[in-house]
Amino acid sequence: MEVLHRLDGFQRRHHWVGMPLGVVYKFADDQGMYLAALIAYYGFLSLFPLLLLLVSTLAGLLQNDPAFRQQVLNSALGKFPVLGDQLRENIHSFHRNGLALAAGVVGSLYGGLGVAQAVQHALNKIWAVPRHARPNPLLSRLRGLVFIGLLVLGLLATTGLSVGVSSAQSLGLRVGDGPRVGAALAVVLLNAALLVLTVRLLTRADVGLRCLWGPAVGGACAWQGLQWGGAYYVRHFLNGAGATYGMFGIVLGLLAWLYLGALVFVLTVETASVRARRLWPRSLLTPFTDDVRLSHADRRAYWSYAVAESFKGFQKITVEFHGKPFPERNRPGGETTAPPGPGGARGVAPGERG
Repeated sequence: MEVLHRLDGFQRRHHWVGMPLGVVYKFADDQGMYLAALIAYYGFLSLFPLLLLLVSTLAGLLQNDPAFRQQVLNSALGKFPVLGDQLRENIHSFHRNGLALAAGVVGSLYGGLGVAQAVQHALNKIWAVPRHARPNPLLSRLRGLVFIGLLVLGLLATTGLSVGVSSAQSLGLRVGDGPRVGAALAVVLLNAALLVLTVRLLTRADVGLRCLWGPAVGGACAWQGLQWGGAYYVRHFLNGAGATYGMFGIVLGLLAWLYLGALVFVLTVETASVRARRLWPRSLLTPFTDDVRLSHADRRAYWSYAVAESFKGFQKITVEFHGKPFPERNRPGGETTAPPGPGGARGVAPGERG
């Protein structure tokens, strides 16, 4: 036990250890694995019809320029390395197919709204938004449509960057490493901006920009790495595979890729939440036993979890912690109340009682 107490004191005193641990504990408290699984499930339902809609639309709009159409499709489908190759190879099977276009519209809207609902639920849970302050079903779906529009604009913008670089190569211009690196950095910044806009749009809480940009850039870099990893997986593990094995590999690879992407998103938002609300350092043994002296970050976190479950604005949540908190250095004195949640939700502060 002496070793554990020493480790606990060490991580409380050092930011570079205490904050990542706080993110991990907040991720576990919010059941982040299940939040990511829900996003990945609806993402799986929406991704194929959305790409089908994209391919069908581009095939109709660019039918007079087959070379440019193929170039745009290669760039757009390259963002989805596990499924994009299959659509690229079978594009002629649904070229100018009105039924495919209609199925793409209906399926992408249904799945896309499901993704938007799952993302809103995850964001409101992570930011501890009380249930009564969350958008009603109609408003949440209207926000979901705006979210789908953001995704489409982001895909078009990143595709435009890729097409610009590849067009310069096709015209015989020498494109060195500099423009390629610049395009990759631009894509990362666009994805980071898209993530920031998503959090600001779909979260009912008041989220500041300063706490978002750092985690958003890190999450965008991780997302770019996932895209490269998915392309590597397709080239080295699915290339030349048999029909049955290849289909299972595509489905399992796509699910794994979507789940990892959802994990990156959830962890990014968790990091921003921990930074914004100073939810560290946490007590090392908090998840494992009740025989522990909670830190003030523990008390703020557990208070927010309770208030987030209030269903009515006039509902009063009382939270009591018996026992003394763990002493912390440089902590402002007199903090015995917690701020009201969105919509005016209040609870009795995490004070020291008993």
